[in-house]
Amino acid sequence: MTPETILIGLAGVLAAAAPVMFAVMGETISERAGIINLSMNGTILLSAMGSFAVALATDSLALGFLAGAAIGALVSLIVAFASITLKISQVATGFILALLCRDLSYFLGNPIMGQTGPRLQSAPIPGLSDIPVLGKLFFSQDVMTYASFTIILLAWVYIYKTRPGLMLQGIGERPAAAFVRGASVNRLRYLYTIIGGALIGLAGPIYSLSVKAGWKGTISGLDGIGWIALSITIFGGWNPLRAAFGAYLFAILQWLGLVLQPVLPGIPSNVLQVAPFPLMILTLLLVNIGNAEWVERTLAGMPENTRRAVAKILRAMRATPPASLGVPFESD
Repeated sequence: MTPETILIGLAGVLAAAAPVMFAVMGETISERAGIINLSMNGTILLSAMGSFAVALATDSLALGFLAGAAIGALVSLIVAFASITLKISQVATGFILALLCRDLSYFLGNPIMGQTGPRLQSAPIPGLSDIPVLGKLFFSQDVMTYASFTIILLAWVYIYKTRPGLMLQGIGERPAAAFVRGASVNRLRYLYTIIGGALIGLAGPIYSLSVKAGWKGTISGLDGIGWIALSITIFGGWNPLRAAFGAYLFAILQWLGLVLQPVLPGIPSNVLQVAPFPLMILTLLLVNIGNAEWVERTLAGMPENTRRAVAKILRAMRATPPASLGVPFESD
C-alpha cells in the first residue's frame, strides 16, 4: 500500500465519520438536557430515504438536507412530547420509534430504490487544499465534512464555555436547581431534543447524498449505525471532544476492515466488515468496567504503584451520565 493510497483512505475516513459525528453530537445535546432519544437508528434510515427522495424530486441538494433535518426534528418532537408531556418511558418511546421509522423508510422508499440522484461533490479550499498531506486530508472534502469538523468545536464551546450551555448541563444534572434559578426546564428540554434530533436527521442525507449516494433499502448498510452512534455518545462521556474521538475510531475500524481483506484472505470478508461493531461494544464495556465492584476488589489486591496506575486509567476512561438522564421533571 503506497503512502498516497493511505492518504486517500484516511481522507475517506474523515468523510465517513461525518454522518456519525452529526448523530453523536445531536444525541449528546439531547442527553445533556436529560432526554434519551433511542429513535436514532430509525431516524437516520428515514431521513436518508426522505432526503434522497426530496433531492431526487427537486434536483436540489439543499432541500434534501433540509428534509433530513426536518425529519429528525419531527421524530425527536414526538420523543419529547411522549416523554416530557405524557410522561411515557423515554426508552420505550424511542425504541418503538426506531423500529417504526426503520420499517417506514423501507416501505416508502421502495419506488426510489436504486435510482440515481444528485450527489454532494467535494469542495477543495483554494490554497489550503495544496498543502502537502494536510490539504488532502482536511481541505479537499465536501461541505458537510467541513461542517462535521466545525460542529465538534461549536458543541464543546457551547456546552462548557457559554451561559446557555451551563444551563443545558443544569437541566440534565439538577433540573430542580435550574428551575429555581429561573430556567423553564421542560421548555428547554423540548428545544434541545428537537435541535439534537435535527442534527441526527442530517446524518441520513450525508449518507444518501454523499457517503453512500442513493437509496438501496435493506442493503444500504445503514441499519445499526444509530445504535453505534448511541454507544459512541456513552463512550464519549457526553463530551463532544471525546465523542468525536469515538466517531473517528469507528470510521477507522471500518476502513481497516476493507484494508485488511486482501492481507488476510483466510478470514471471510463478512467478518472484517462487521468487526467494528463488536469492537465498539467492547470499547464501551471497557469505559464502564471501572464502576464494577469486582474491579474495585481486584484493584485492592494489587501492589500500590500498580493499583494507582490502573485506577488512574480507569478514572480517565470512566463515563458518568447526566444525573437526571431519563427522569421526568415535575415543576409542581
